[in-house]
Amino acid sequence: MSDKELPHSEWVGQPHPDGEPEPITAAEADASELTSSRFPLGQPGKRFDRRSPFMMGLTAAAGVLVTVGAVKVVLAAHQALLLVVAALFLAIGIEPAVSWLARHRVRRSVAVALVFLVVLIALGGFLAAAITPLINQGHALIGDTPGKLHHIEDTYPALRRAADRIHLDQKVQDAVNSKTDDIGHGLVGAGKVVFGAVTSTVIVAVLTAYFSANFPSLRANLYRLFPHTRRPRAILIGDAIFAKVGGYVLGNLLISLITGVLTFIWLTVFGVPFALVLAVLVAVLDLIPLIGSTLAGVIIALVALTVSLPVCVTTIGFFLVLRLLEDYLLAPRIIGRTVRVPAVVTVVAVLIGGSLMGVLGALLGIPVAAAGLLLVREMLFPRLDQDANPSPA
Repeated sequence: MSDKELPHSEWVGQPHPDGEPEPITAAEADASELTSSRFPLGQPGKRFDRRSPFMMGLTAAAGVLVTVGAVKVVLAAHQALLLVVAALFLAIGIEPAVSWLARHRVRRSVAVALVFLVVLIALGGFLAAAITPLINQGHALIGDTPGKLHHIEDTYPALRRAADRIHLDQKVQDAVNSKTDDIGHGLVGAGKVVFGAVTSTVIVAVLTAYFSANFPSLRANLYRLFPHTRRPRAILIGDAIFAKVGGYVLGNLLISLITGVLTFIWLTVFGVPFALVLAVLVAVLDLIPLIGSTLAGVIIALVALTVSLPVCVTTIGFFLVLRLLEDYLLAPRIIGRTVRVPAVVTVVAVLIGGSLMGVLGALLGIPVAAAGLLLVREMLFPRLDQDANPSPA
């Protein structure tokens, strides 16, 4: 038999030996007859008997080894995995916009590029216009904190007595001095932090672009992991989960942007200092569910108190109205009903996510909880109800 009749790969084991063992030669001849256009590598054979003692023992041992190995990999590479998870959720978040462009006859790669271009233009324009005021106001806010605190204490004696009891002046001054020393004497450490942040941002951006551009193939390969009989229902449930996560991520970003803009307008109108820095702070903190907007309101109220008590009170009222506006108008209209999570589950999800993965876990806790509730409602509850009420024989 010539080399052309053998199923040898021209890229493997060349040149093939003339004295190849007869069993191998015969097997290669049979292999050449198995190849076809439908099955280039041969049709899959019969499955192993999973109930045999050997297979059961092998499966159990392999399961233990895989579980231990997976835990070790997660612990060793948790920082990289956090970046991958963040990129995946961002890709799912921009998927509605990319799919909308794709439905309007825009190539998917071009659609991803357009979405990224819009984001880069918006971010670049904001930084170009606001980076200098942000830096100046940030330094001024840190440097003026003790003076602002003394002004509040002199204006409101009750607050001064409370601050004296807890030695607030000394604590604030020590914190400012420590930060100043860190900035002055820790340039190398600050450079490492900046370099790490820039590197992580670039990695997340590249991974997000990759995941988004290849999302249809990733989705199809994911669904191929399910058995043929269960694949249609897996597609329905999986797409519902993707829709929930994407709607939450994109909607939460839009709501945060709206709250930041409204806060900037309010602070500018009432002459509250450091309006731009505080507005950006509100937009960032508003991304964190439950406690983010509350913490931002407390910080803004304290800064507004340096202007006057009426401005502080009205600012508190503004944040209460803004919270109601966000909960009952913006969130239902922007996020809609794609993410329906009970309040107690929301609190638990945010706490658990924050304790496991920090701020990223708090951000992802609600969509993950929504996906889990969907799985429980569609898979676990029907099975439990069926077991509890068996049909008559």
